[in-house]
Amino acid sequence: QVRLVESGGGLVQAGGSLRLSCAASGRTFSSSAMGWFRQAPGKEREFVTGINWNGAMTNYADSVKGRFTMSRDNAKNTVYLQMNSLKPEDTAVYYCAGNAWGTPARWTPEEFDYWGQGTQVTVSS
Repeated sequence: QVRLVESGGGLVQAGGSLRLSCAASGRTFSSSAMGWFRQAPGKEREFVTGINWNGAMTNYADSVKGRFTMSRDNAKNTVYLQMNSLKPEDTAVYYCAGNAWGTPARWTPEEFDYWGQGTQVTVSS
């Protein structure tokens, strides 16, 4: 079983940056596709970005393209989310998730097998 632990969330002003990390334990991490999702109060959990097992392919939601960058370091069992030019509408709990079966056909929450506990990101205007 893979365990995910997110870190790096916090309070930042609009236009600022944050870097989230997600540390994984378990042998399937290096072969898993990984994703970042977020959930704002009163809203459904939504896809932010995903990456395939070796980092060669990334996918981004339109709302974060050009501002967010996802990467992974399989030697450290960690994925990262660099968030720049943050906006108040980016405020949410951010979750790291993994798909142990490979790159999912759809980057939706239902396609992911294991999840972290989430980290709060708050962007003030």
